[in-house]
Amino acid sequence: MHDSDDLKKIFPSFSDELINEIETNAIHQSYKAGEVIMRTGQYINNTLLVTKGQIKIYREGENGGEFFMYYLQPGQACAVSMICATQSQTSQIMAKVVVDVELIMIPLSLMEKWMMKFRSWYEFVLFTYRTRFEEVLEVVDSIAFRAMDERLEFYLKRHAEACGCKDLKLSHQEIATELNTSREVISRLLKKMEQRGLLRLHRNQIELLT
Repeated sequence: MHDSDDLKKIFPSFSDELINEIETNAIHQSYKAGEVIMRTGQYINNTLLVTKGQIKIYREGENGGEFFMYYLQPGQACAVSMICATQSQTSQIMAKVVVDVELIMIPLSLMEKWMMKFRSWYEFVLFTYRTRFEEVLEVVDSIAFRAMDERLEFYLKRHAEACGCKDLKLSHQEIATELNTSREVISRLLKKMEQRGLLRLHRNQIELLT
């Protein structure tokens, strides 16, 4: 549970009136690392605002494979939940908690009302749509125009930026799954990167050197 001062720090663009409405009406939820909070095919009735922790967004294939798309961090919202909630559509992504999270759930009725009532909410929603669209374009560009070694470097860079660290707790199999390739390919490419002095490999951990 966050008070108005905490919410203002997490969502600095929100007006004081909007913060007060959130405090009065929103539902607060907590989830542990590893929990799936949104599944492909699920109907969405609320918009999700992240106040603490970290979530990974995946696209699931028909064969059950998972492809990593982007992170959700504190101060951000799930654009998919916004779209699905307003159009009564099912989710096309899966959301999995990476670091224990605290969420604010905004009911659909309030989201639509706030779009008309609060300029700061309207601008936040548009910013969320644009940011997520740009991230998806980056992923598409990575798949369409980059070789697997470049995709791997891009992937590691995004994870480092998300955690603000150089030590990434990732297994070769986890990376392979999220890039939709084999563990053997990832292990070979990581070894080459280590030989180039870009990183150092540890058990289930990768230390970036650049």
